[in-house]
Amino acid sequence: MPFPIEQKLVIAVASSALFQLDAADAVYREQGVRAYRDYQLAHENDVLSPGIAFPFVRRFLELNQVFPDNQPAEVVLLSRNDSDTGMRVFNSIEHYGLGIIRAAFTRGNSPFRYIPAYNVSLFLSANFADVAEALAKGYPAGVVLPSAASDDTADDELRVAFDFDGVIADDSAEQVYQRDGIEAFHEQEAREGDRAIAPGPLTDLFRKLGDLRKLEDAREEADPHYRRFLRTAIITARSAPAHKRVVTMLRKWNISVDETHFLGGMDKGRILQTWRPHIFFDDQQHPHLDAAKDFTPSVHIPFGVAAHK
Repeated sequence: MPFPIEQKLVIAVASSALFQLDAADAVYREQGVRAYRDYQLAHENDVLSPGIAFPFVRRFLELNQVFPDNQPAEVVLLSRNDSDTGMRVFNSIEHYGLGIIRAAFTRGNSPFRYIPAYNVSLFLSANFADVAEALAKGYPAGVVLPSAASDDTADDELRVAFDFDGVIADDSAEQVYQRDGIEAFHEQEAREGDRAIAPGPLTDLFRKLGDLRKLEDAREEADPHYRRFLRTAIITARSAPAHKRVVTMLRKWNISVDETHFLGGMDKGRILQTWRPHIFFDDQQHPHLDAAKDFTPSVHIPFGVAAHK
C-alpha cells in the first residue's frame, strides 16, 4: 500500500516540463483543440522524448531506492490535458519506468490550484502564466526554461542548486538593493547578519531536502565507504559581508549543504559548468539563468522585485 502523501516530499510536473511536446503544441496553436485531440490520439503509442525536467525527475524518484524504508519521494503529474489525450503522457511515463502513479487532468484549466491537495513542495511547468499565478497565491512553482538537459545514466548522484534571495529566502534584501543600491544593501546585511531572512517560495523544498541529507549523514557516519546520492548547493550573487545571513539561516534551520558559492556578482555559469546540477533555481532570468542555461536544466522562479529583470 502506498505511503501517505503527507509523509512525502512531493514534486508536481506539467507534461510540458517532463517531455518534449513541441509538435503537439504546434498543432494546438495552429489548428485548435479538435486537431490537437486527434493528433494526440493518433500518436498515443509514440513515446515522447525526455524534456528539460526529465533528468531531475528520474533521479528524484531514485530517492525511493536510496531510502526504501521511507519511500520519501513522490512525483504527481498536473496536466491541462484531459485523461483521454493524457494517455500518451502516461504511456511515455510507463515506457521510461518512471514511478509516477498520481495525476490530475484538468481539461484546459490551470492545474496549479491542486498544489495544496497533493502536498506539493514544487510545481514545474513550461507555462509562465500558470507559474506566476501559482506564486502569486503563495504556492511553490517554477518555469522550466529551454536549457541543457543531458541525462548521463553513469552519473549516480542527484545535484540540486539554489539561488538564495527570492528562492530559498524572500526578496526583502533584494528590494533594498533595487531601491537604494549596493551600499545600502551591504549596510543592512552587516547590521542584520545575525537575523535569518523570512522564508522564500522554495523554502519547503529546501528544508525537506535538508531532512533527506540528514538521513544520508547518519549513513555516512555508520559507513565511511557510503557514497552520497543527494547533493545540494547554494549559488548566490552575495559576497562578504552579506554572506553572514546565509550562514545564519542555515544554522537556524539546522540545514547543511555540500557547497556554497558567494560570487559577488560573478557569472554563475562559471560555477554551474563545473558542478553540473541536474536542476538550478533562480529568480532572475537575466543575467543569471541566461548564464546557466548552457550547463544545467534551469528553472525561473518569477518572484518579487527581481523576477522580470
